[in-house]
Amino acid sequence: MAVRSRGARSLALGAALGLGLLTGCGGGRQRLLLVTTDDLQGKTSPCGCHTPKGGLARLAAFLDSLRASGRDVLALDAGGFFPVTDDERDAGPFVLDAMSRMGTRAAGVGPGELRFGYTYVREAARAAGLPLLCANLERTADTGGGPAFERWRLLRAGATAVGVFGLMPEGTDLGPARDSLVASSPEAAARTAVDSLRAAGAEVIVLLSQLGRAPGESLATHVPGIDVVVGGGGVPALADGFGVGGAIAIYGGMQGWQVGLAEVPAVPRGRARRILAHTVVLGPWVKGDPPMAARVKAFEDSLNAALRAREAAYGPRSRQGLPAAHYVGMANCTKCHAGEYTQWLTTSHSRAWSTLVTQRKEATPACVPCHVTGLGRPGGFRTADDAARFGNVQCEACHGMGTNHRAWEERPEPVSEATCRGCHTGTTSPTFRFALYRAHVLHNPPPGLRPLPPSPAQQLMKAGGAPHGR
Repeated sequence: MAVRSRGARSLALGAALGLGLLTGCGGGRQRLLLVTTDDLQGKTSPCGCHTPKGGLARLAAFLDSLRASGRDVLALDAGGFFPVTDDERDAGPFVLDAMSRMGTRAAGVGPGELRFGYTYVREAARAAGLPLLCANLERTADTGGGPAFERWRLLRAGATAVGVFGLMPEGTDLGPARDSLVASSPEAAARTAVDSLRAAGAEVIVLLSQLGRAPGESLATHVPGIDVVVGGGGVPALADGFGVGGAIAIYGGMQGWQVGLAEVPAVPRGRARRILAHTVVLGPWVKGDPPMAARVKAFEDSLNAALRAREAAYGPRSRQGLPAAHYVGMANCTKCHAGEYTQWLTTSHSRAWSTLVTQRKEATPACVPCHVTGLGRPGGFRTADDAARFGNVQCEACHGMGTNHRAWEERPEPVSEATCRGCHTGTTSPTFRFALYRAHVLHNPPPGLRPLPPSPAQQLMKAGGAPHGR
């Protein structure tokens, strides 16, 4: 079927969450609205960016608003929903369960879903009741052969029969499953899937792709019959869908910041469909669904507690056998630098750890490094038990290890912008300007300093939000 994309379409707040999300409903059969996500990467809360985006609670509310409009909504995920770090393994099953609760009808599978083993993701999907689809992932002969997951599935959304199948890259590393599974040719699997779904009565065919951009678009060009490609596999978000062969491709980026929307009109069999597609950002203007927000908070609190318990299992810190260069803690610095310590207490650096404690993120791997001193370094912060000695952004975070004090005293060097930029990145601290901010942390600050620009993270916290995504 020939498919054409439409140009950029802005989506105002009222339209995004109102009853008439996409225009042109017209009479006759109800139009189908595909709602797509991809590469969630286990992210359950909004990101820690200056404009926090994404989060399962916002996604749930957004889907509810679309269904309330009376549209035939079909929610699909292209895969890549498991976390990318071992510390957050439990986020994979939680995201699967959350997607199922939100009414996601099927999800693709990427290599990341297998990082904890084939049985782990298969049983998690079974418990959640969410079908996983991959047309080119097979069991090896010595494990019985056959598909690792469903190859495809025929779904109904209102009066429309939608065929859905998934693909992952051929020959990709399958982690612990590499000895029991193999990814075969995506193109051969796609041709078989399209033919089978058409024979089963599919009017619209959707590919849940983990192939990446170039391979996915090449496949859509060479395999006729695909109508929509939901593009995952680490592809940046694009505002609008665009035509690839006979299909339209939607790229929703990563970590759940955006949602893809594709409006599929009802047309007589044999006539071309003009599918319109674009992405919508789940920003702070999308109010989260309270029940899902409560579930996310309970999960994150549980995860953080488990991480704290695991870290505590290392036992008390031993000071024996430390290398010559190690962190010594602020208590040693203040013996000679009481004035500097007093000035430091006036800065936000002195309250960095408490911001994590307030948000129950003190064991969250993505947040801790920039709120403590010497994380994972000799003598430095290791677990929450070390907060009294190494919590906050202390002297050594900026000036270096205390055991190197003599060398620094003999050849003092000012703190460089590169040191600050280790934490004040464009994503987490967009208002940061070295010349402006430096004056506020100098131990002898110049007179007449004007207040710094409001911190987006602090503003969000005052409003009751959580600036630090998991």
